[in-house]
Amino acid sequence: MDKLFRKDAFNYHALGRPGKIEVIPTKPYSTQRDLSLAYTPGVADPCLAIKKNPEDVYKYTAKGNLVAVISNGTAVLGLGDIGPLAGKPVMEGKGLLFKVFADVDVFDIEINEKDPDKLIEAVKAIAPTFGGINLEDIKAPECFYIEDRLKEELDIPLMHDDQHGTAIISSAGLLNALDLIGKKIEDIKIVVSGAGAAAVSCTRLYIKLGANPKNIVLVDSHGVIHKDRTDLNEIKKQFATDLPVHTLEEAIKGADMFLGLSVADLLSPEMLLSMADNPIVFALANPVPEISYDLATKTRDDVIMATGRSDYPNQINNVLGFPFIFRGALDVRASKINDEMKLAAAKALAGLAREPVPEEVNIAFGTNNLKFGPDYLIPKPTDPRLIETVAPAVALAAMESGVARRSIEDWEKYKEELRKRMGLTNPLKRQMKATCRKDPKRVLLADAEHYKVLKAAEIVVNEKLAEPVLMGSERKIKKIIAEHELELNDVRIIDPKAPENKEKMKDYVRQLFEKRKRRGMTLLAAKEYMKLDSYYSSMLVENGEADAVLSGINRNYPDTIRPALHVIGIKEGVQIVSGIYIVITKEGPLFLSDCTVNKQPSADDLVEITLQTAEVVKRFGMEPNIAMLSYSNFGSVDASEPVKVRQAVSILHEKNPELMVDGEIQANIALDQELMKESFSFAKILGKRVNTLIFPDLSSANIAYKLLNKAAGFEIIGPILNGMNKPVHVLQMGSGVNEIVNMIMVAVMDAQNQ
Repeated sequence: MDKLFRKDAFNYHALGRPGKIEVIPTKPYSTQRDLSLAYTPGVADPCLAIKKNPEDVYKYTAKGNLVAVISNGTAVLGLGDIGPLAGKPVMEGKGLLFKVFADVDVFDIEINEKDPDKLIEAVKAIAPTFGGINLEDIKAPECFYIEDRLKEELDIPLMHDDQHGTAIISSAGLLNALDLIGKKIEDIKIVVSGAGAAAVSCTRLYIKLGANPKNIVLVDSHGVIHKDRTDLNEIKKQFATDLPVHTLEEAIKGADMFLGLSVADLLSPEMLLSMADNPIVFALANPVPEISYDLATKTRDDVIMATGRSDYPNQINNVLGFPFIFRGALDVRASKINDEMKLAAAKALAGLAREPVPEEVNIAFGTNNLKFGPDYLIPKPTDPRLIETVAPAVALAAMESGVARRSIEDWEKYKEELRKRMGLTNPLKRQMKATCRKDPKRVLLADAEHYKVLKAAEIVVNEKLAEPVLMGSERKIKKIIAEHELELNDVRIIDPKAPENKEKMKDYVRQLFEKRKRRGMTLLAAKEYMKLDSYYSSMLVENGEADAVLSGINRNYPDTIRPALHVIGIKEGVQIVSGIYIVITKEGPLFLSDCTVNKQPSADDLVEITLQTAEVVKRFGMEPNIAMLSYSNFGSVDASEPVKVRQAVSILHEKNPELMVDGEIQANIALDQELMKESFSFAKILGKRVNTLIFPDLSSANIAYKLLNKAAGFEIIGPILNGMNKPVHVLQMGSGVNEIVNMIMVAVMDAQNQ
């Protein structure tokens, strides 16, 4: 580690509030009544209920979501026996990971006791506090005895993560590595360097997966764990071999897998060369592996490599396991964490690695297109799907193996609850996806010479959300597809400059001239305009080559929308075009309009904007409850802008009495039913969650949605363009892949509506 990193590490733990975790109240505490309910006398009734029925402890306390991270500091990271006090930063760190990855609350408990039996008694004494126990950094071989005793004597899930975390994650990697090279686990020869807690647990789990114990050789610092040795403890004796090998160099010859849980630079290039074809090398010594990734891949180009480091592919990282394993175990109130649950976690992780990778994972790791293969055997820790993949698999295994005391009946509902826990839920986007899949439409992507657009196209193809049509230089598009190994081989490409499109270009020039000849456009000008992607793409949709068009990633909004207005135009009977943004909040989506087109809309314009927006809200399966915003409340200010909004509301009330709309009203009151009830009990939208906000001018609307996006961190979908004769939608400059995917779905839904 460099000096700057070490300095940052000290500052990270010390600056501000020392440490990494805190306890916060989950119930109100601001009044005397709140405090009386929290403590005495209000707390007495739950206490008596629990005395009568101990299971009620899960109903009235935090036990069901509380895990103890317990250590005696005898084997802290690679630092050894540094004691419980020095190990506390690690335990706090474990608590942080439990919380941020699976919303599991943690108390870290450091016990100053090396005697295994006394440590067991201490853990048993405090166990009633917790829903689960994570043992951590306890040295071998005592850790095996301690865990086995506690598993037998406690009725809550317990796991020594140093043993089983590495075993579970490496098992997932091993399953996928074997799938890639076409070998069967029962046939492979495995050499394990190390005989500590993790090495023993890995070996045991590999055997549970199907590995033949006779094909496994363990090596410790004294050589092969062999039956002719007299220095073996009871744990090591279980894995002693009678094969004619006594050194790592002898054992590694012809081996299919090397698992390193030992010391740096132990595996030489010569040893690696002596292994079988397509050797699997999991060199997990940290921070320096048994053989470096660079040296291993330089020595053999057929090696499949994993390490414990985040700066190389395939990091065997325990955070992929323990948060989600405990999450699943807690949610079914499992009495223990058994082998079936560990295997279920390993197989779930292996399966997830074979799925298309979310773009946020690519972004987090600075890559363009992670996909299952030698450099991607296991998921990344930032994959948001981990909790809804691993936790349900563990919960189901607990139920099927008979250790669950609570059953889950509706698995989709459970996954939704998990997403909500982590703030990952987005019912609107799931609804959009479901709607798109029912009837995918052809969406022309006019900026297809851009990687992000092509990546978005790959996603919508994989998820069957749309039929993208790519427009641009076929040579450039195919080059980007090949460079990033995108799965877009069967997607149609339209190259405006291709020789076969020469006659089409002439026809499009003629059409544009006919449309605009009485609006000042000459034939020569039409020829020049049609060379622009924005005009050509609009003309493709106008002529039925696609159902919708999406463009603008490299152009400003007016330059993108103007060609569409010239070529496609607005719907018959429509006076204006407007733009909506959807803000995704925990309370549900908010529709903001008009944020993109009309600078100073009149009262009549506001009426049309409101009606257009209401139709879009209905398209998303919701009833619009609309607030017409102003800095005035129901006539409190008689200035031109509030009066304009007031007039629009009056027209809507008269001509569209069924519409839930009112104003003019300030934004804070529109979004707070208590405030509205207190002062404006006559409001038509009282008692309704307002989900649609109409702004009085473009400046306030544009500023509002950008602040909500950047300052408040809400996800934004849009702009959704309304009033066009055919589906035309515009990307914001610099849109990310997920934003492009969202807009493709918007375009599909618009085309379906057409």
